[in-house]
This record gives sequence, structure tokens and C-alpha cells, in this order.
Amino acid sequence: MSNNWRPATQLVHGGTLRSQFGETSEAIYLTQGFVYDTSEAAEARFKGETEGFIYARYGSPTNDMFEKRMCMLEGAEDARATASGMAAVTAAILCQVKAGDHIVAARALFGSCRWVVETLAPQYGIECTLVDGRDLANWEKAIQPNTKVFFLESPTNPTLEVVDIAGVARLANQVGAKLVVDNVFATPLFQKPLELGAHIVVYSATKHIDGQGRSLGGVVLSDKAWIDEYLHDYFRHTGPAMSPFTAWTLLKGLETLPIRVKQQTANAARIADLLADQDKIARVIYPGRADHPQADIIARQMSGGSTLVCFELKGGKAAAFALQNALEIIKISNNLGDAKSLITHPATTTHKNLTDEARAELGISGGTLRLSCGIEDTDDLVEDIVRAIGALA
Repeated sequence: MSNNWRPATQLVHGGTLRSQFGETSEAIYLTQGFVYDTSEAAEARFKGETEGFIYARYGSPTNDMFEKRMCMLEGAEDARATASGMAAVTAAILCQVKAGDHIVAARALFGSCRWVVETLAPQYGIECTLVDGRDLANWEKAIQPNTKVFFLESPTNPTLEVVDIAGVARLANQVGAKLVVDNVFATPLFQKPLELGAHIVVYSATKHIDGQGRSLGGVVLSDKAWIDEYLHDYFRHTGPAMSPFTAWTLLKGLETLPIRVKQQTANAARIADLLADQDKIARVIYPGRADHPQADIIARQMSGGSTLVCFELKGGKAAAFALQNALEIIKISNNLGDAKSLITHPATTTHKNLTDEARAELGISGGTLRLSCGIEDTDDLVEDIVRAIGALA
């Protein structure tokens, strides 16, 4: 395999294994276990003296292809595919901390991610401090002698805030902590956290990687030393493994990822500009616009905009619901990164479990909507939104 392939080629050919039949499309190895020629061969495999698969919970040929392809795209040495994005987040964080350790996390997180660090981790004696991740000084002030992990997503869900990944990575390195970055919203095409100094990258492969609403999946990527020391045993013994069928589905998704993301991003940029000119819209946040609050950081760490747009209607929840209900092409759903355009009201869905105060801190109001642009014709999407806005009282 060539290390010089560009992303579009990597995503079609990277990590491919072929059986003796020479299949064109990757094979699905739906098996729990593997057989050995001799007792001695089984012993050597379990000792790690010979290469090979042992049990599907640890890994399989199909999962291995997906992991290797993601490593090529991300620039990582090793990876583990998980059953969902939240399995990836939880494994990446909990595998490296113990009672008495401390996590510093950006407060702008997907609801379930925030629950893991704010609610679950403290149940096991792991402290957590949430900070406004936009200001590096907040990260520095939160550091304690027992800080082991920094965690952030950038751009954030749903308000598309951006965090200085390189800056946070420098702080983590100063205290010997590890930075975990949830890179879902940027996609591996527009942002490379490992190149910016992050130590671990996680994805919900359910989103852009599958991109067609078919399957749940996740992946954790890092250097081999970290995965061997921290993630390997946690992964083997707690069992968040991805199904081989899911891995095959995601391999098919990766083949078209650049094409889909290109169209989704073009649609999002056009719609963001449209929304910014509407009187009934209070504000628009889009990483591809010059008026984004962290436009300078975006220019340094992202090579593209986003497939998502966040905007706020002046009429609050009633206006947001009315707009969603008036849409025809764009569907109401809490998923994102899909080939279909999807819209959601975070205050009553993805972030409903946060307090009113916490939502206000994140800039989520009753009028906030998150739009995930699909691959439909741009003009059709524009007309759908214009008509829905026009129907508002």
C-alpha cells in the first residue's frame, strides 16, 4: 500500500485484504472465532508470538480493513473500531483514567459525551472540570496535579464553536496529559487533530463515515504505543467491538466520503449565506463564513467549512418548531452527516437533559436549530428553506 495516496484513493483502496477468491468488494467475515492448524499454533497465537485473529471481539479481517483505512486517512498508527460513537468516546477516556484522576473537558459537548465526563466518571472517583473551551486560559486554570485527560469536540455540537486544538495540546503536553478530540463535525477530510498535536481522535462513524443512515459505529485512533498500553486490554475485556457487517458497511461509506462531504459542504455554505440575509433569523454560525467568532482559528486548523449550519430564529421555540414543520425536503431527525438533509431542535432533543442554565451557557436557545446538509440539489434545499421561512407568522 502506498503512503503517498491522496485521501480519495485511500478511501477506496486503503487496507484492502483479499481472500483466495480475489473478490473486488471487501469480504464480510461473519465469524466469532478462528481455527488453528495445531495446538502449538493456537498457543503461539494467544502468546502473541504469531500474527493472526483470535476472536471477533478482539478483531476480525473486515474490521481490520476498516481500521487500517481509517488510519491511512487520519495519519494514525493504530485504531480500534467500536459498536457506536459513544462506545468510542467512553473507551478512549475511561481506558486511561482511574479513581483520583482528573479530566478537563470543554463544556460544549454532545449531551451523551458530557454525561460521560460530568456524571459517569465521577461515579468511579474520577474528577471532572468543564470549561469554556474557546479560551486557552480556561484550560490552563483548570489544570490540577492529577489532570490526566483533556477532552473536546471542535467544531462543537450544536453551535459550531471552535477550539484551538494545537493550543490545548501544548497545555496537555506540559502536564503529561492526553488530549482526546472528537472530530465528527469537521470530518477527517477537513481537520487532522493528530497533526495539530492531539493524542487520540474519536469518531462516531454513524455520521459522515456511513453517511447513509444505515448503521451505528465508532472508531478510536492514536499511536500504537498508547493503544497497546491503555486501549487494547480495555477493548478486549469490556467488549465494545464493532460487528463485521457494520465494518463492511462503513468501508462502503468511506469510498464515497469525499464526494458526499464536498456536496454537503457546498450546500451548507450556500444555505448559511441565505439564512444570514433573512430578517427572521437572529444569528447564523457557520465555520466557512468570515463572521464566525473563531474564524482565525478555523483558518489555522481546518481546510474546509462544515456540512452543518447552526442558526437561531427570532421567534424562539414556536418559530423553530413552525419552520421545521413547514419543511418538505429537509427532514426532522437528530442524526447528522447523512446524505439526506436533516434538521433538529437541540433544546428538546440532543441537549434536552442539560439545565436551562447549561444550555444558555452553550448558546442554545428555544430558537436554535441545527441543520445537517445532505447531497440534494442546492436549489431545491434553498427553495425548501425560503418557503418554510416565508410561512412563519
